[in-house]
Amino acid sequence: MTGQSDKTMTADEVAGRLRSGMTVGIGGWGSRRKPMALVRALLRSEVTDLTVVSYGGPDVGLLAAAGKIAKLVTPFVTLDSIPLEPHYRAARESGAFPLTELDEAMFMWGLHAAANRLPFLPVRAGLGSDVMRVNPELRTVTSPYADGEEFVAVPALRMDAALVHLNRADRHGNAQYLGPDPYFDDLFCEAADTAYVSCEQLVETAELSKAGPPQSLLVSRHSVTGVVETPNGAHFTSCAPDYGRDEAFQKLYAATPWPEFAGRFLSGGSEHAYQSAVQAWHEEQK
Repeated sequence: MTGQSDKTMTADEVAGRLRSGMTVGIGGWGSRRKPMALVRALLRSEVTDLTVVSYGGPDVGLLAAAGKIAKLVTPFVTLDSIPLEPHYRAARESGAFPLTELDEAMFMWGLHAAANRLPFLPVRAGLGSDVMRVNPELRTVTSPYADGEEFVAVPALRMDAALVHLNRADRHGNAQYLGPDPYFDDLFCEAADTAYVSCEQLVETAELSKAGPPQSLLVSRHSVTGVVETPNGAHFTSCAPDYGRDEAFQKLYAATPWPEFAGRFLSGGSEHAYQSAVQAWHEEQK
């Protein structure tokens, strides 16, 4: 195809486009298909004071431990096989940043509202729950029709930038998931002013249609600013069907004091250094 721009860049170039104080959305779900290589690039940068919007996993834990988060908007922060993300828990217990904790459905409709350039969307989720008590800034609206029903007015989760990880992508920003769940990555991209897609493999556009059905073509180039090819870029989260979660390494992450973990695995200055450090650790366990 002609007339399309090449949007490929490196993970560090993505981080270089972000600025302190931004609102950054991170795709994936818990410890599943998180754009971890992009998060690690963000850790290597000077960017801080971020409002993070995420179905949280180790992305939130890493950024919290590194002191990069000024505010968090999330329905949960989990490692899936380890129920509560330990570095997030430590940050919350110390009062490191304020939290907006939404019901999962409310969070989804906040993404929908932002993607459709609406200020809010009315939803039933949250009514009669403590979500309204712990988020006193939330408002309700009344249907203008005969039913007169009351709804929660979920505000749009508008973001300056979104980071997502997909299985395959082309140079123009079309991206495909091949696993069992899209995890709302398309909404993150459409709800943000800029969106950066990392992928396991960069392929020609025609190859995308051969790898999966049309509905697997989740992210369209019109909503993508940059594309990064970074094999194993979701590690240590899963990226089905390319690989599962690295459970042994995740247990190490959860049990290791942050300075020790960061010193061994995150101080090398590049994604290659991180992957090499992980491989060396696995060799030690044999």
